[in-house]
Amino acid sequence: MRELLSKPPVDIEIDDNSIVAELLGPYNRNIAEIERSFDVKINQRGNVLSIVGDPEDSRLATDIIHRLETRLKLGRPVEAGDVSGAIRLAKGKPAPAFVKTGSKDTAKVEIHTRKRVIEPRSRTQHDYILALQNNNLTFGTGPAGTGKTYLAVAAAVAAFLERRVERIVLSRPAVEAGERLGFLPGDMKEKIDPYLRPLYDALHDMLPGETVTKMLENGVFEVAPLAFMRGRTLANAYVVLDEAQNCTSMQMKMFLTRLGENAQMAITGDPSQVDLPRGETSGLAEAVKLLNRIKGVGIVEFSSEDVVRHPLVAKIIDAYEKAAKSSDR
Repeated sequence: MRELLSKPPVDIEIDDNSIVAELLGPYNRNIAEIERSFDVKINQRGNVLSIVGDPEDSRLATDIIHRLETRLKLGRPVEAGDVSGAIRLAKGKPAPAFVKTGSKDTAKVEIHTRKRVIEPRSRTQHDYILALQNNNLTFGTGPAGTGKTYLAVAAAVAAFLERRVERIVLSRPAVEAGERLGFLPGDMKEKIDPYLRPLYDALHDMLPGETVTKMLENGVFEVAPLAFMRGRTLANAYVVLDEAQNCTSMQMKMFLTRLGENAQMAITGDPSQVDLPRGETSGLAEAVKLLNRIKGVGIVEFSSEDVVRHPLVAKIIDAYEKAAKSSDR
């Protein structure tokens, strides 16, 4: 502490007094998280924040505070995830082993929907949004909790609102993960809907409920299992395939060849959570390998460092990955 206090402070004046409390967070939670992430101490005097610490860390902390201040001035709330996302971006984690976005654009990246403006919370999310915006076909692979599906659905909603496509098609393979569909009560739709629930939830997070209901009833939005895609041509649509690691090679080929005129596809999945029968090749891994050199195809790989859920989730993923590597030796 004495070493920190001996360094000259960096003062930041917040010119809008009405946002100071939101910037600090409940019980100064936001400032405390920045302090934990960097070698700095942040003191408040009215509308002035004084940062003391390592010069480079002080610069990064200053950038984060300005980013959050700008967000509040635009009328957007600052939630815990926004703070951790700003910290993750400021630390500038190196890009994952393989990122093919289709664009070198580094301008501010965000997705606009009716209910919220979605900004990247990691470097990889930034690259993923660029890939979704610049390619006809985008693959997002990596562990759960990294925002792959959420951002893909957001990109689909934004494309629909901007009238770049006429409809949205969301799909998942209905692969049993230890349960038997046949023993679930109800008709086919009632058996399948629980598998598609995350896609419905994402739509409701971005559009008013009545809009989602109306579009689903009119067929403008379609949420359907992968098996229902066979024989169709999906034109003027934004198509999202989730949990694609559970597609077989033939299913993936079938789905990819549904791409019609003025259509975009986003395919997401976690290669470490394959529920296919033993010995069956995952169509996702095969497709990424086969298509990585084709122009118009974007491929972004996420890692546990990109997890935007509870911090414990990243540690859980790392623990399982280490255990899997140990068993392979």
